[in-house]
Amino acid sequence: MSEQTLTPPQPQPQPQPLPQPLPISDSTLVSNSPVDLPPNPSNPSKIPIRPQKIRKLSSTPSSNGKTPETTVPSASTATSGAITVTKNRRKSAPKSSRVLPQIIKPLSADGEIDNALQHLRSVDPLLVSLIDTLPSPQFELHHSAFLALSKSILYQQLAYKAGTSIYTRFVSLCGGEDAVCPDIVLSLSPQQLKQVGISGRKASYLHDLANKYRSGILSDETLVKMDDRSLFTMLSMVKGIGSWSVHMFMIFSLHRPDVLPVSDLGVRKGVQLLYGLEELPRPSQMEQLCDKWKPYRSAGAWYMWRLVEGKGTPTTAAAPIDGGNVQALQQFPTEQETQQHQLQLLEPINGIENLGACIWSQ
Repeated sequence: MSEQTLTPPQPQPQPQPLPQPLPISDSTLVSNSPVDLPPNPSNPSKIPIRPQKIRKLSSTPSSNGKTPETTVPSASTATSGAITVTKNRRKSAPKSSRVLPQIIKPLSADGEIDNALQHLRSVDPLLVSLIDTLPSPQFELHHSAFLALSKSILYQQLAYKAGTSIYTRFVSLCGGEDAVCPDIVLSLSPQQLKQVGISGRKASYLHDLANKYRSGILSDETLVKMDDRSLFTMLSMVKGIGSWSVHMFMIFSLHRPDVLPVSDLGVRKGVQLLYGLEELPRPSQMEQLCDKWKPYRSAGAWYMWRLVEGKGTPTTAAAPIDGGNVQALQQFPTEQETQQHQLQLLEPINGIENLGACIWSQ
């Protein structure tokens, strides 16, 4: 027998186990990105297969038996929502930062005169001696705004006695101070006004003031509530009422605390005496020198009138002061300042005697 060579048996290849699918549970997160899978030997084209999106199923069924789907907001939706919130915040920001109008207390209010004097003492040592020696300012309201404005027109360019005579006859023609109103003034013809000494130009000023009251542009109530800037603008629209008249009205009728009549000769002369200036200060110099008096420049101006009256300076033609109420002196010989708002360009007028005085409160 021949020897036979025996070959040991070769081991058979074991089949590879297939990958087990991942179990889906309630905690499975939703993913929009593709999932890498092991290569599929049955796909000869080697084209990657994008798996289907997996949605998270709610464990609580709805009332109709269907399980609602949970949606996840995308990044673009979240970004747009943030932009909307930002826009809303920007729109609502001005409401919180809006500045409310400041309520101005008149000098006739309780305690305001004491506050003004205390402030003037602390900011200007030169006023201390005047405050100590002179009586305190008095600001009392006696007339309506319409009557006070009419009175300012009548006293323009007149001496005190002449202005008082014409004003008394005008009031008598109207039927008394309480009867002076826009309708009564409009009912008077220029000829009737001329008979009591009112010129044709001043008669037109009175009628223009009354017409603006009748049309509703002006009223006593709105004038009291206006701020200083609006008040100056509205009253300057009236014929015959310029910056000087507006300042006097604001101080002696409305008792506004922070008014500096830079065009009044008496106030300018008082500032010259107080600070020892060689010449009358111009309006721009007045603003600089008296800036420290804010917010009580009206009280400071009142002491300037008293200072001039005490010195007896003839160029000021200051009328006597009765009961602490000062009489303001007009600087310019005429007051056609309806559209005049450039006081910085005006030069002081020296050597003019018998300048008209105007009483605003008695």
